[in-house]
Amino acid sequence: MRGGSMKKAKEASEPTMRPEYDFAKGVRGKYLVRYQRGTNVVLLEPDVARVFKDSDAVNEALRGLLKVAGQVHRKRAV
Repeated sequence: MRGGSMKKAKEASEPTMRPEYDFAKGVRGKYLVRYQRGTNVVLLEPDVARVFKDSDAVNEALRGLLKVAGQVHRKRAV
């Protein structure tokens, strides 16, 4: 026995892509800029999601909270 792997190599004749995949009209880098900007996905608990139906509602509520939080002056611990 030699020190090589016992697994057989895949047949070279196997196609790597299925014929139904057609990238002829594909655009390279179509979503690159959006991907580079990143994303900030936040998962809401079901009870919160029932109140806030979409991202606009969540953003509006958080902006309101930021306004209120900015008006409250917290005492520093001594």
